[in-house]
Amino acid sequence: MAPPLSRGTCPEAGLDTDELNRIVPELARWLEPGTGGPGRGPDGGGSPHPWCAGAVVLAGRGPVVALHEAMGWAVRYGGYDEHTDRGVDLPRERWVPMRPDTVVDLASLTKLFTAVAAVQQAERGTLDLDAPVAGYAPELTAAAAHGVTARHLLAHTSGLRPELPLYDLPGPRERAARLAAEEPLAAPGTARLYSDLNLLLLQTVLERVTGRPLDRLIAEDITGPLGMTATRYNPPASWLPRIAATEDQRAPWGKLERGMVHGEVHDENAYAMGGVAGHAGLFSTAWDLALFARALLDAGEGTAGALLTAPCAALLLGTAPGPDGKSAAPLGFDAGRPWFMGELAGRGAVGHTGFTGTSLVLDPASGAFLVLLANSVHPSRTWRDGSGPRAAAGTRLARALKQSAATGH
Repeated sequence: MAPPLSRGTCPEAGLDTDELNRIVPELARWLEPGTGGPGRGPDGGGSPHPWCAGAVVLAGRGPVVALHEAMGWAVRYGGYDEHTDRGVDLPRERWVPMRPDTVVDLASLTKLFTAVAAVQQAERGTLDLDAPVAGYAPELTAAAAHGVTARHLLAHTSGLRPELPLYDLPGPRERAARLAAEEPLAAPGTARLYSDLNLLLLQTVLERVTGRPLDRLIAEDITGPLGMTATRYNPPASWLPRIAATEDQRAPWGKLERGMVHGEVHDENAYAMGGVAGHAGLFSTAWDLALFARALLDAGEGTAGALLTAPCAALLLGTAPGPDGKSAAPLGFDAGRPWFMGELAGRGAVGHTGFTGTSLVLDPASGAFLVLLANSVHPSRTWRDGSGPRAAAGTRLARALKQSAATGH
């Protein structure tokens, strides 16, 4: 097995101390009004609202976590007033600070776990990534008609639209039928169109080939073996004091009338599906995500006993050779996105974001990883403007790598 993660210093991680130590004060400034406008960065101007109420940031390299700090508030608002565009503060004694071990709704970072589960099944021979998914789940009639494969779903090249209002339908049978009948907007394999529906279809396939519900599959095959004890769907009520709140869904754009969402999944479709979905629903902590990141990076390096074999990890990390001899696009992950990776983009880093304010970036070339968990929809999804904090943190980590290499420390 790979060595466990441990806290250490920047020099122990091969990271420049000055650069990495700039992440927290820069991020903290995004928690103040007037710093959230796109392109303005934390130098002032911009939105009258903070980018998020609170955040946890973690960065490391190899088995060493060199930065793990929290700031702001996990719970601050009891509601949102759309008439004044202001949050309704709870009494000050009820504010809950963000802590390093705060549990956060991961939103679309859940997709990464579904992707790993799919590649695990491919590795075990129970799922052929290039076979039509309708061969595993014949009820997926539209996928059958267009020859959609698991690889299409993982690469977001199925042609399916980004989302559907499945939460408007009365029950699971109607939701499943609507999803199964959805026709692609483009021929599969011809264009990349990011879609929640891809991971919902993949959930159906995985549950069919394994005979297990998705939450059990991920717990038994991923989070359990990795010791991710603070990662799960539908966290129990006992976890509520350490969970960050998300949005007041009484707001005029709210798709469901739920009030302040706290301890339940924010995503409306995942909520309608009982909290367990292939595209959203997992809750986790920064440390647990670092365990996940490290396992993928270790697998990519061929470490014995890791989550996947090196060839399968390469599919996810974008290091597998493509038909043209260059590296193929990653499955599940995204690559080359400076809007949330900053200067880590363009050097082979892969990552993903989540609507609630979460992000994860892995740099296979150096073995570095960056986790940012924020509740940027608390109390309103309209307050967040751009992804400046994500990109700024990615840039600092990239410079910490570059500066450390230049000085030989």
